[in-house]
Amino acid sequence: MPRSLNRQGRRHPLASLVLILVGLFVAGGAYAAVTSTATASDAPISATQIADGKALFAANCASCHGLAGEGSKAGPSVIGVGALSVEFQVGSGRMPMSGSGPQAEKKPVQFTQPEIDAMAAWVATLAPGPGVPDAATLTGGDASNGAELFRINCAMCHNVAGAGGALTEGKWAPHLNDIDPVHVYAAMVTGPQNMPVFSDLNISAEEKNDIIAYLKFLDDNPSVGGFDLGSLGPVSEGLFVWIVALGGLVAITVWLSAKSN
Repeated sequence: MPRSLNRQGRRHPLASLVLILVGLFVAGGAYAAVTSTATASDAPISATQIADGKALFAANCASCHGLAGEGSKAGPSVIGVGALSVEFQVGSGRMPMSGSGPQAEKKPVQFTQPEIDAMAAWVATLAPGPGVPDAATLTGGDASNGAELFRINCAMCHNVAGAGGALTEGKWAPHLNDIDPVHVYAAMVTGPQNMPVFSDLNISAEEKNDIIAYLKFLDDNPSVGGFDLGSLGPVSEGLFVWIVALGGLVAITVWLSAKSN
């Protein structure tokens, strides 16, 4: 009888491996559901919209990104970037690029919003990726907490006041004044160009809203210290002192000397 019980209670050597694999699949599926579908817009996507987006992509983007979005020497693949990346790059005028360079510049938008939505819809069919959130969900954040998060994660490139700054090899971190909240969210999620990707494991969805609220606060509240000199810190302030303040003193000294003579 003891031998029989021992056989029935013995665990198969592969049981632990199976349990680990099942756990990984469940965790991965749950994460994908939270990070992708939970933020996607509920707007219906029709076959006509997808077909229109494919045609627009072929006419304006395929020369760099390939007809199937597979990428080329001139541009990266867009498979898996999701509709949100298209909304950011095309909706901010960065794409299509006007010419080769170290970084895509923000320009006047070349497409209507329905055309951008169509291209985003087609790119979203290539592979799963982050969807475009409803702008109404990007409100109500805590600006105070957002200021702390921004100083820790963003200020080293974008300046604590969101004024932007220079990077290496001719690149730059753009200013963040009067930016569409959807584009701020998209930049954090998709990590365009030199920016890192901030997943919900790094900065949660609520904390992203807090950062957006902080940037909105900066837009609505001018510097309490008077003329901000571009909010570029001691460089612009020191330059102002040397040129204006000391220059003014030299000019006054010369004027007084000339008057006394």
